[in-house]
Amino acid sequence: MIKWNLLTGFITGIAANIAGVLLYVALGSKAGIDATLADAVHNGYLGKIIALGSVLNFVPFFIFLRKKQNYHARGVLLATITIAIGIAIYKFV
Repeated sequence: MIKWNLLTGFITGIAANIAGVLLYVALGSKAGIDATLADAVHNGYLGKIIALGSVLNFVPFFIFLRKKQNYHARGVLLATITIAIGIAIYKFV
């Protein structure tokens, strides 16, 4: 049961990050989502956009904590750490 709660939190964290990236691009860019992300890859600031998108992970994290669903919150935290490691690898490779 704990593994499923952790997995649910992890998937929620990844989904919140994707939603945060899409929301940031939709609100902060005049071009389309695909053009903005292609430009970010070309100019090397995709990691910054993904990091800004992970700010939206605060919402499910604190909701899970308030509802006393600690393993779900750990999953969201694990997703955030995984994304941070992925950004670091992308940046240095």
